[in-house]
Amino acid sequence: MSVKKLSDAEREAAVAELDGWNLVDGRDAVSKTFSFRNFNEAFGWMSRVAMAAEKMDHHPEWFNVNKTVDVTLATHRVGGLSYLDIKLAKTMDKMAG
Repeated sequence: MSVKKLSDAEREAAVAELDGWNLVDGRDAVSKTFSFRNFNEAFGWMSRVAMAAEKMDHHPEWFNVNKTVDVTLATHRVGGLSYLDIKLAKTMDKMAG
């Protein structure tokens, strides 16, 4: 599947559709911190997201400490944001409830 980097206008419109995601300073990526009730809930969410990401063949950068998961999304093969990042961000939000 061909994936292309979002143009400036596409990026602006796509990020505006996302809830709580922010552009990363100095990098063409978006990030968000998810907070859950406890570690088990956070890890369960990460497991569900991992299965969805694998089906998309698009994987997040993330860091988990206890009940918090920090996520950064970018498409490495295009050197910035693509529609895959927006789709995965929306999937993560939906799975987080």
